[in-house]
Amino acid sequence: MTDDPRSGLPPTRSGLTSFLKARRARIAPESVGLKAAGRRRVAGLRREELAELAGVSVDYYVRLEQGRSPQVSDAVLDAVARALELSSGETRHLKMLARPGKSEEEPDHVVRGQLVRLLEATDTPAFILGRRTDVLAWNPLGDALFGFSRQARGERNSARYVFTNREAARFYPDWSTVAAETVAWLHLDAGRHPRDPELASLVGELSITSPEFRRLWARHDVYDRGSGKKRVRHPEAGLLELEYEVLTMPSEPDMVMSVLLAVPRSPTADRLRLLARSH
Repeated sequence: MTDDPRSGLPPTRSGLTSFLKARRARIAPESVGLKAAGRRRVAGLRREELAELAGVSVDYYVRLEQGRSPQVSDAVLDAVARALELSSGETRHLKMLARPGKSEEEPDHVVRGQLVRLLEATDTPAFILGRRTDVLAWNPLGDALFGFSRQARGERNSARYVFTNREAARFYPDWSTVAAETVAWLHLDAGRHPRDPELASLVGELSITSPEFRRLWARHDVYDRGSGKKRVRHPEAGLLELEYEVLTMPSEPDMVMSVLLAVPRSPTADRLRLLARSH
């Protein structure tokens, strides 16, 4: 996944370089016990300072940042992650970028019938996301909430909805948070599948159409939280305050099931029941 097609670097190298540069830029030298001596052309840590903090040579770190150390060990990557104060999700992302898989030609998975039946047996809104935040399947209440069946097949994509649909900012009262999380999910996917041409096309499309997407993409945040809270403003049901769980499936590593829950006996639970009856 390249950030600049003019960079001349292979996709994985460009992604790794951009990620490490972005993470160095957010660390103030003073915060890690270094003196910010001399004139600094860029914010954050210099490469030699990060190398010192990680306990590796400057030359070795430069080769790592440029994507020229494909056999780098976990110990070195963990040391770099600690120096950059990366979260566990960001550390996994770093390792995927530093040691990418060799093949990106596997076809996307079809949702198995057993998973579809599991969705249908769930009495709360639920849907399955695949690569590139594509919406692959949903249950009736999930459809009533998000309207997936009314969308064209090629438009059933969470990132595309958030950044190109005029209704998204109204539907998500906390749109800025949803937008940041969505881009961070895409970055995680880019780390897993750096040579995916459809993902590159989606990122290019959203970069052209949405200045906010471009800004968020340049931050190189990654996001893999498994739970949280989300508010939506449904045109029929009104404001809904939901909790969500993102369930991973070992048999389908490129899919997750998102299940949205209402607090029992809350106004949101009552509104969801009414929504289910009307659909």
